[in-house]
Amino acid sequence: MPLVWVIMRRKLFAGTAAASAAVASIQTYWSVRRLHQTRTPTAAVHRPARVPEGPQRVALVVNPTKLQAHTTRALVERACSDAGWELPLVLETTAEDPGTGQAVRALDAGADLVLAAGGDGTVRAVAQALAHRPAALGLLPLGTGNLLVRNLGLPYHDVAGCLRVALHGHERRIDMARISLRDERTQVTNEQPFLVMGGLGFDASVMADARPDLKEKYGWLAYSEAGVRHLPGRRRRITISLDGGPPQSRKVRSVLLANCGKLPAGVDFVPDAVIDDGHLDVVVLSPRSLLGWTWMAAKILLRHPGGTPVISYYRAREVTVWSGDPIDTQVDGDPSGSMSSLTARVDPGALMVRVPAAAPGPSGSSVVRPAPAWGRFRRRT
Repeated sequence: MPLVWVIMRRKLFAGTAAASAAVASIQTYWSVRRLHQTRTPTAAVHRPARVPEGPQRVALVVNPTKLQAHTTRALVERACSDAGWELPLVLETTAEDPGTGQAVRALDAGADLVLAAGGDGTVRAVAQALAHRPAALGLLPLGTGNLLVRNLGLPYHDVAGCLRVALHGHERRIDMARISLRDERTQVTNEQPFLVMGGLGFDASVMADARPDLKEKYGWLAYSEAGVRHLPGRRRRITISLDGGPPQSRKVRSVLLANCGKLPAGVDFVPDAVIDDGHLDVVVLSPRSLLGWTWMAAKILLRHPGGTPVISYYRAREVTVWSGDPIDTQVDGDPSGSMSSLTARVDPGALMVRVPAAAPGPSGSSVVRPAPAWGRFRRRT
């Protein structure tokens, strides 16, 4: 290859990397600016109800590896004592059981309220045991993303404030979702619940590739660094079906299945998502260049109402996706391996959760709009 072409390719690569970094910087800037805005809960179809007065039997499922685990336990014990209630049943998670077994033990002990103290993985594991049970889930955020906490409008930097809501606030039923993953090469299947968002492609690769040292030091900002490294990737051919409809082929960078739409730093990724409407919001991302990523970021961060061919929104109760080659997946921000196919189904009203009193309409709209027809989806392929 002539030297001039080598030099030009290097300059092109350097320019692309610099532009990618600029996009990430702009996204971080707008995200940080949005931190100053008033925090609002995800939209609700049903209003929260006040927690009945009187003593409650409280259980605490805590991840002992979190830095605030010990102080959180003391905080819960003191709050129950101050209320004149029995001391909480305290159960620690393990590497083998991140919370489901402990929550089952809490239910067997007659708990009215099960507090999940940990990250999104702990919350998801506890919620799996509480699905369709009368006991309520309380959230004490000790993780990096704390996605459900953010979506429910809880003070995610204030464990004591979240505890007050859990013990003396309101409660409401929200939807869960269940996702089944299968790798056709290994014949391995995996089924688990999620509460906020599952997905495949770019976002899953970013979650899996985020550096642990940066996550520990900078929290969610570590994902920006991983995102810049994965921006130059290629689109993947997938097939997708909504609610058992005709499968459609599409080249994508990512497919997200959202029960609710807020991400860290105040980014409202799916502004019309409603956490108890009995549907999943399906987001298909298909940028093929840096311009496409910039266009998509501008629409999301600036909430531009117009359409764009690189991002599409749909709504369904069940979603099935197939990929010719295994592709990375994630569930509530945690990597869940690679898959050749997945099916996600909404589980309406499955979980009782303690929340603040307010529950406004969808961000930017008080009306739940129907999803576009598949015909429109087909024309964009």
